[in-house]
Amino acid sequence: MKTWLNQWEPEDEKFWEQTGSKIAWKTLIITTLSLILSFASWFMMSVIVVKLPGLGFSFNKDQLFWLAAIPGIAAGVLRIIHTFILPIFGTRHVVAFATFIKLIPVVGIGLAVMNVNTPFWVFMILAFTTGFGGGDFSSYMPSTNMFFPKRLKGTALGIQAGIGNFGVSLAQFVTPMVLSIGLYGVPSLFTNIDTREAKEIVQNTTLEQQTSLFQKIGSKKQEALLNGIKPKVLDSVKAITNSIDNTVIFKALPLKVRAKAIANANPKLAEEILNKLQPNNKAITHKEIYIQSAAFWYIPLLILLSIISWLYLRSIPMKASIKEQMDIFNNKHTWFCTITYVMTFGTFAGLSAAFPLMIKFLYGDFPNAPDPLTYAFYGPLIGSATRVLFGFVADKVGGAILTTLTGIGILLGCIVLVAQGLLAPTNIEQFPTFVGIILIMFFFTGMGNAGTFRQYPIIFSDNQRQAAGVIGWTAAIAAFGPFIFSKLIGNNITSNGTANEFFIGVIVFTTLATIINWYYYNKKGCERPS
Repeated sequence: MKTWLNQWEPEDEKFWEQTGSKIAWKTLIITTLSLILSFASWFMMSVIVVKLPGLGFSFNKDQLFWLAAIPGIAAGVLRIIHTFILPIFGTRHVVAFATFIKLIPVVGIGLAVMNVNTPFWVFMILAFTTGFGGGDFSSYMPSTNMFFPKRLKGTALGIQAGIGNFGVSLAQFVTPMVLSIGLYGVPSLFTNIDTREAKEIVQNTTLEQQTSLFQKIGSKKQEALLNGIKPKVLDSVKAITNSIDNTVIFKALPLKVRAKAIANANPKLAEEILNKLQPNNKAITHKEIYIQSAAFWYIPLLILLSIISWLYLRSIPMKASIKEQMDIFNNKHTWFCTITYVMTFGTFAGLSAAFPLMIKFLYGDFPNAPDPLTYAFYGPLIGSATRVLFGFVADKVGGAILTTLTGIGILLGCIVLVAQGLLAPTNIEQFPTFVGIILIMFFFTGMGNAGTFRQYPIIFSDNQRQAAGVIGWTAAIAAFGPFIFSKLIGNNITSNGTANEFFIGVIVFTTLATIINWYYYNKKGCERPS
């Protein structure tokens, strides 16, 4: 079966009407459907990780954030590779193979979550392989850029990226629904702890009872329990007691701190302690779920789209060696575009990965704490929808103004999060405002993603091969967003219980990116209006 097209002249109106349009739109439909599954499988771990403690996996807070972060590293590295392989292998081979290879993380994670003894390093490897889904974006988008004439590039790229981004919200929306469906294997028992009830149980028992139980659970579980306490509090108690003995430290903790530590411990550990303090209590609830279904439901769709991609896609005859493609790095605009896309897509992807865990660890301690998966999918959904919508707007008004507005929107959102104490909450009443601001930021990231992808083909209009390469490269660097957001936010929350420092950093970076975009691409008389 023939892979390479004999010719491709999308700017030739006759060719476009007679031949090109049909092929281009067919390619866009197939690659966009595949891209939806790419984004969904890429963010699969960020959804599953929220449920792991309740299933009995003894991963600590830092490890959970690592599992949400590592797909970003993988996607960033793989996007760099994808940036250069499209002109070598072509759309057909790249898309078909990239779709099929995503079966590795899907099958692997589905099997891993069925066994609570699966070690952390296995999860890290599997989390890395979910980056397959994040990596192929840097082949799909340059491919679409080459298939369409200049007048339709913004629309086509906006449709593909925007609808593809729906995969993030798809993963976060579908997962809670499929947990009750047994696609393969037996259900797992999910344990949930009512923190308010748990604290009351602890506060109604004696220090001697608590200390006796603490001594019996073993040193490993003792360390896990103490690690859930804010470092500053723990360090002050260690200094007062002048001891490193876990029991001495636990006994010296204020009652409220001990109660909170037990209530917020790994649910299985909390269950063990609470049942001994007060049998048949109301703090513990159980539910059978098929956590493996959160991964297995992708399998038939990936197989089907792999076959369709191989049968119906063709490749544009534009071959270039990796060495020839390196010329993009000699252009300063490659680096400016990288900065602006990290601001837009990097923020979208980073928030998508970190949002569920931020809800869990910033607001999960309060009575009637929200379920992260109830709210998590709204952000990516809004960001994806606005990316599609503003793809059409960008074709009319240009992309630069949208990118500038995005920078201002993200900047103001971060300022409100920090200034209003929403990243260091003191009560659950702050939660609606927190979610509202995050969703507004998602809205602006969608606008900015549409704007930047309209800009880049225009900024590099004198060389469409370079334009395709820059689209792939900028997407590669921005794909590190999930790692940057998840890991640094996780570090902040683990060390001091807030995420203020990270978002102050976002304020600084966003200011820089917005100024660069305005100066070079947006202001009157700028170097490359786009």
